[in-house]
Amino acid sequence: MVTKIVSNPPDTSNLGEIQAEVVHITEPLELLSGQRLLDHVLCVETYGQLNKNKSNAVLICHALTGSHHAAGWHAGDKKPGWWDSIIGPGKSIDTEQFFVVSPSNIGTCHGSTGPLSINPKTNSAWGPNFPKLHISDWTASQRMLMDHYKIKCWAAVVGGSLGGMQAMHWSVAYPSRLLSAIVIASAMKLSAQNIAFNEIARRAIKEDPDFLKGYYHENKKKPLKGLALARMIGHVTYLSDLSMAEKFGRELRNGDFLDEKSESVEFKIESYLNYQGDKFAYEFDANSYILLTKMLDYFDLALEYNNEPSTAFELASCKFLVLTFSSDWRFPPERSREITKALITAGRDVTHAEISSSQGHDAFLLPNSRYQKIFSTFLQRIASNVNY
Repeated sequence: MVTKIVSNPPDTSNLGEIQAEVVHITEPLELLSGQRLLDHVLCVETYGQLNKNKSNAVLICHALTGSHHAAGWHAGDKKPGWWDSIIGPGKSIDTEQFFVVSPSNIGTCHGSTGPLSINPKTNSAWGPNFPKLHISDWTASQRMLMDHYKIKCWAAVVGGSLGGMQAMHWSVAYPSRLLSAIVIASAMKLSAQNIAFNEIARRAIKEDPDFLKGYYHENKKKPLKGLALARMIGHVTYLSDLSMAEKFGRELRNGDFLDEKSESVEFKIESYLNYQGDKFAYEFDANSYILLTKMLDYFDLALEYNNEPSTAFELASCKFLVLTFSSDWRFPPERSREITKALITAGRDVTHAEISSSQGHDAFLLPNSRYQKIFSTFLQRIASNVNY
């Protein structure tokens, strides 16, 4: 099923029509867990035009809670797609040169097959019984998506955070199917601290009385409080101390410290986090959040290669761009240096840059002139090798 969504952008975007498609993949998907999806659907948005040789396609790999809506504006949107500053005409991923494919991956809750989908064996929602997922399952599904568009090789596979992990896995699992991999604010495996934050978030969800061991959907419930708290925990880790100080400081939203009659004093940062948590809780699915954070925890690029990252990267043949941000403490610059060192040891073609930013982990989603320039320059070199 294909629909056309007319973009209604301000001056920041000019995508014209966004093509949105629900792709039904009928080929069985063998999961790393040993389970199988007999078929699955992916919600996809595409931007730009696929050239005659089908050689100018770029795959966008979303992060933990991302979706297929990466750029442009849908009717009624209050803001554009999550990477609108990067994708579009004349932008870093130039839609006048590239055909951009942005899917929502399996396990998410944006219309692709996931916990909210119907399990054909039970005729009810999968819920907490949806199969355990690994990043290799996502890249296998994306490889099947290539066949739908009859694409033999991606010009680039691009992603930040969890998306960067997918780009790295693509490079070693399907080395002949991509010309370049752009890995942004990512790591070859999570640190213990990151795993700890994810477990605290999952615990917050599971302790909500409305979670009901994951069977809340059939009981017409939703663990809103737990999911909101999980998002608040995650959101704090995506920001930096400096970015919070610059944006909020210790300014008050309500109340007055010096007013003895003031019953409630609320800082602006409190109000912001509560708003973000509540908004997310109504939009996202708790079972998906638990599933995806576990998938993030499981990823270890070198695990199958005697824990030697360079051995894994010896399988890759594409060019790499590795980008990191100075204030990112969830995926700090050291993690990207480790990726780059492993690539150099493996003899791969890699460009590395550390971007100065006060925005923390969220910096990869936000405009930054140096970031966008490096991104653009690298992809221009890839475009020069694409056969139009």
